[in-house]
Amino acid sequence: MYASKRRVSSPHAAIYKIRSILRNLPILALAALVFDLPAMASGEQSQPAPASPASISGSIVDRTGASITGAKIRLSHKNDSPVQEGISGNDGQFSFDHVEPGPFQITIAAQGFAAKSLSGTAQAGQTFNFPPTVLEVATLTTDVQVTLSPAEIAQEQVRAEEKQRLLGLVPNYFVSYAHQAPPLTTKLKFSLALKSTVDPFTFVVNAVIAGVQQSQNDYAGFGQGAQGYAKRYGASYGTFFTGTLLGGAILPSLFKQDPRYFVKGYGTKRSRALYAIANAFVRKGDNGHWQPDYSGILGSLAAAGISNFYYPNKNRNSAAVTFENTAIGIGADTLGYLFQEFFSRKLTPSANKRGASKP
Repeated sequence: MYASKRRVSSPHAAIYKIRSILRNLPILALAALVFDLPAMASGEQSQPAPASPASISGSIVDRTGASITGAKIRLSHKNDSPVQEGISGNDGQFSFDHVEPGPFQITIAAQGFAAKSLSGTAQAGQTFNFPPTVLEVATLTTDVQVTLSPAEIAQEQVRAEEKQRLLGLVPNYFVSYAHQAPPLTTKLKFSLALKSTVDPFTFVVNAVIAGVQQSQNDYAGFGQGAQGYAKRYGASYGTFFTGTLLGGAILPSLFKQDPRYFVKGYGTKRSRALYAIANAFVRKGDNGHWQPDYSGILGSLAAAGISNFYYPNKNRNSAAVTFENTAIGIGADTLGYLFQEFFSRKLTPSANKRGASKP
């Protein structure tokens, strides 16, 4: 029999193994470094691979399904990614490539159509297809400012002036409380004059005048009775009609002057009084400038001259008396303008509802 052999460990063997490991450490480290260099160079150990970009496409049509060409499309992201822009083609198609994955918003604008916005979230490597996007026709909400022409404004003012009555009874048509009123057309001048001559109050006043004249037997050549009263009434109304038509319509149209009195309504009493007195001799032209009152003065002279044709022979005035009566008429106009300046507005209800404008 043979005796079995046993391996006996000794301190020298352990020391040998430790020395062998220490001796091979540089080789092991170098090998590990060599094998790991590609990974370190590419950075694959520290950074993940970038996500694949997405793409987005779609088409733009109107309500009839027709393609909309030339629409402007803008692609934006919630982060700081660059904005992409494009234009729809002839078939209304649009597309964006290399889109960063994540939430996005598309804004579409086309001429004549209301703008529209689309939104979504693109996934990495995804092709995001929108169904046909319908744009509605834009609704115009333009603020329209209606501006009347000067002739239309003047017409509206004449309509208001034709309602002016002192104490709600006496017509006060030839007065304007708007200092910057536009000039009257020839048609409006005749309208205002004729309106005054056919006003019921005008007939009543001339009827009273004729009655007083008959009671005092003025213009005795007319006689008495119904026939004499009718002649006096006709003469009184004829003088008023002629003077109003000449001084309020015919001559103002020829000389291009405004037959109205423009109430100043502001300033000191002295300045307003001087303004009223001056208006007996000057009149505002259609060009806005003040001129000598050709219309009023010549109208008074013409009316007085015409009256000589229908008054009795012995009551017909000479030229001197005609000029004298014209001067009296100018004085009466002065008193009338002073009344208009300081009192008429307070006594005219319709005028109190409107504000007087300053020049």
